[in-house]
Amino acid sequence: MHEGTVLAFDFGLRRIGVAVGEMMLGTARPLTTIAAQANDARFAAIGKLIDEWRPAALVVGLPLSLDGETGDMTERCQRFARQLEGRYRLPVALVDERLTSTDAEARLRDRGLDWRRRKATLDAEAAAILLQAYLDSHRHEHGQARH
Repeated sequence: MHEGTVLAFDFGLRRIGVAVGEMMLGTARPLTTIAAQANDARFAAIGKLIDEWRPAALVVGLPLSLDGETGDMTERCQRFARQLEGRYRLPVALVDERLTSTDAEARLRDRGLDWRRRKATLDAEAAAILLQAYLDSHRHEHGQARH
């Protein structure tokens, strides 16, 4: 996969942060936060985003402990990734998301956002950080070749 749009999801029980990026440009940006907790509402919102952006691939953040161990949220994110793959028939990559929320909080604070605005955009910012990591690693794996 050398080109196309990629959507990334920072999965949470209360919110799902969404980011968008382009393989050719190698850049990611926060897109939105899905605040619905019911699965039907979540997947309806995701379906609308997929219809709008027509991604070539999806990325899901994989929460691991600092020492790399899996936990309950790891399993939930893996299940979410399988659901995305099954529903939308798109390749789904899992990306280590350790410290993305911490990095996102720091970035938003550095931009001078108050805590309410930080809270509202934190999950989308975290999704952008994990998507940027995915895009960067993909670019390095493919020798940074441009077609």
